Amino acid sequence: MNSLLPEELNFKELRADRTVLAILTMDDEINLFRGNRSNFIDLIKTGQSMGFIVYVLTVKDLLFTRNSLIGFVYNEDDDSWQQRLLPFPDIIYNRIPQREDEILPIAQQKIAACQNHSRVKLFNPSFFNKWDLFEWLRLSKTTKPYIPSTRKLMTVNGLGRMMRKHSYLYLKPESGKAGKGIMTINVHTEKQLPYRLKIQEDKKSATYNCSSINKLWSHIQKQSGGEAYIAQQGINLASFNDRQFDLRALVQKNKRGKWDITGIGARIAGAASITTHVPRGGMIEDPEKLLVNSFNEEQARKLLIKAKNTALLIAKQIERASGQLLGEMSMDLGIDSDGNMWFFEANSKPMKFDEPHIRKKSLEQIFHYGAYLAKMIKAGDAGNAGGA
Repeated sequence: MNSLLPEELNFKELRADRTVLAILTMDDEINLFRGNRSNFIDLIKTGQSMGFIVYVLTVKDLLFTRNSLIGFVYNEDDDSWQQRLLPFPDIIYNRIPQREDEILPIAQQKIAACQNHSRVKLFNPSFFNKWDLFEWLRLSKTTKPYIPSTRKLMTVNGLGRMMRKHSYLYLKPESGKAGKGIMTINVHTEKQLPYRLKIQEDKKSATYNCSSINKLWSHIQKQSGGEAYIAQQGINLASFNDRQFDLRALVQKNKRGKWDITGIGARIAGAASITTHVPRGGMIEDPEKLLVNSFNEEQARKLLIKAKNTALLIAKQIERASGQLLGEMSMDLGIDSDGNMWFFEANSKPMKFDEPHIRKKSLEQIFHYGAYLAKMIKAGDAGNAGGA
């Protein structure tokens, strides 16, 4: 049988001195466990090739009184997942896929127990909240300049004040991901219907022209469904063929426990979309090509260097201000038509990057950092495992 964890090895031989990394997710009555299976398979294969024992572990099966746990391994022969008794992990990689699962009491209890445990290290303990991100970045004078003006969307009067300062706004759910629920407002005071609201749907957007701020507010309320939103100054991004684009950076810790740029990609907005997210119709493109087209070769080179330095600065500040042990994050950075750089979003559970060179390195970095954390645990210094 061609299982990624050979059954015939006995437990001590299996463990030996190998580092054990468990991919944490939620159990599922129908599908055994939740999450992106192809991502889990890639992680297991990469980890195995680097000498790790890797398996999928559900929150329910994470039991701290045991030396061995029930986990899932992938069997290539018949493309199936099988349960095995496996060694207790050294490292836990949190890939609980939904916010609503992660905030369940059982998930919160297990994550907190990991954080207080002396022989296991869990990194990226939770999804980011958009408002928290901007609050954390405002705390540092090095990251504050990259933040567009951002306020909580609480009242119609507050929205009115924002619109008097900025005629172009983005409205984003605090706990949203992949562009879901995003809206934009354009104010044209000279028009009969001065307020133009665009609402992101699957791969297109719906537009409403409103005569008054109260009518605008009622559309927003209906769309938001009571969810917490932020209002943010809209930025006129650099564009390619009349479509705006932004940069997507993947920042991960390396084998020395330090933040590193794994790669930077670019995403062009879909023809009828208000975001650059690929599931919303966005396109993947080479960042250098887009920047050269919008600026010139020399400026493009400098902007790419600046994007990398900015992403590292922001990752360090997010980790510092959050007080969490983080190992990776993806980040959306925008460059406006004047060449100014802006931070829009960071994600503590990055989706797969489609660029093959970034994807390969991203998988390897998880295990480089895992090896570093394992070394820290053995040295009794796991509490200081978050490098700058």
